[in-house]
Amino acid sequence: MPRSIRAITATVAALLLATTACNSASTGGSSTDSKGGTSRGVTDDAIKVGGIVSMTTASGYSKKDTDLGARARFERANAAGGVHGRKIDYTGAEDDGQDPAKNLAAARKLVQRDKVFAIAPMSSVTFSGADFLQQQKVPTFGWGTIPPFCGPSYLYGFGGCMVPMPGGTITQSWPEGLKKVMHGSQGKTVAILANDNDAGTFAIRTYKQSFAAAGFKVTYAKSTVPATSVPNDWSAYTKAILRSNGGKAPDAVVSVMQTPYNIGLFTAVKRTGYRGILTDPTDYDPGLLSKSATKKALDGVHVLLAFQPFEQSSPAMKQFKADIRKTAGKDVPLNMHMMTGYMSADLFLAIADKAGKDLTVESFQKAADGYSDTGTMVGDRALPKGQKEAFGCGALVQLKGGAYRVSAPFKCYEPIPFK
Repeated sequence: MPRSIRAITATVAALLLATTACNSASTGGSSTDSKGGTSRGVTDDAIKVGGIVSMTTASGYSKKDTDLGARARFERANAAGGVHGRKIDYTGAEDDGQDPAKNLAAARKLVQRDKVFAIAPMSSVTFSGADFLQQQKVPTFGWGTIPPFCGPSYLYGFGGCMVPMPGGTITQSWPEGLKKVMHGSQGKTVAILANDNDAGTFAIRTYKQSFAAAGFKVTYAKSTVPATSVPNDWSAYTKAILRSNGGKAPDAVVSVMQTPYNIGLFTAVKRTGYRGILTDPTDYDPGLLSKSATKKALDGVHVLLAFQPFEQSSPAMKQFKADIRKTAGKDVPLNMHMMTGYMSADLFLAIADKAGKDLTVESFQKAADGYSDTGTMVGDRALPKGQKEAFGCGALVQLKGGAYRVSAPFKCYEPIPFK
């Protein structure tokens, strides 16, 4: 098995810690209250929280709106009086540039210099600061699509753990949603493509099992696309994919990559005359519709969501839209990054509220152990279950004619064992 993200995390952490020994990690900026609890970042009237987000990347892909989503949720909490009388002092998100060294540096800055109590959101596929934050006992919230959110006691995925280790489970929302779109899986074939990095390797391992368990025949499953830059020539990938079904094209092409890669892949696939299903877990962003070339490349694509679609008119969704509008100061196109920030903040707030007035890291962790609620925009949340498996809910939306429509309604599915 290739090295895990955690192995790379440990290596990068060791190098950086060696070069920054003058900043002792033994204290991490922590303080102890009169009862012996760790109260770093907590005062009588405030709780300091920071974020880490890939606002800039080498490919041009940005998650900057994750910060807006978190800010919107924290501002509503503060307007309602905060958490047991304490306002959330949100310092904003550090930009890690999707760079491992910068991710760890951002984590160290937030803990040792800014002395935050928690990090919400953490949104980057390069989470090299994970081991440091776990060691420093910093509650950290993000989208559990990478291994560090699966297992460590202080790291929480707002939708649960979505890339579990063996012994955990896999959510079935993607293949089950496609079964609705394709009117069943019997005799249907899928090809899966991901980036050549640890996240891509985990994705292939996960979804190969997931689609097979749902009754699909997986004809191709590889993480071979360079993660450092978008290919100019996709012919080698399209040729392999479109001949994978015994020399024929599969019924569906599944991309587990970010938007710039999906645009390139799907454009190349369409040029071959392919008429099957195209799907990915990334491109739910109305902002993409402002560019005609992008809109054309992604037209017809079914996008997996781990939360309620914006097109759904539930009370929670209406509140989300109102909060984003108020914080942005105007109507802005909604996207999944906003939801990532919002729901990361929302889960933090829910646990902090349960922890009560005497907020310490210890009381927070005690509140998290056994926390549960129902009917949220990511389904029914439960801890510590969510640190081992996903909450199991999802939907599919299809971009068609310049607008998104729900192609498989938001629903929770029974998970399968991850082997």
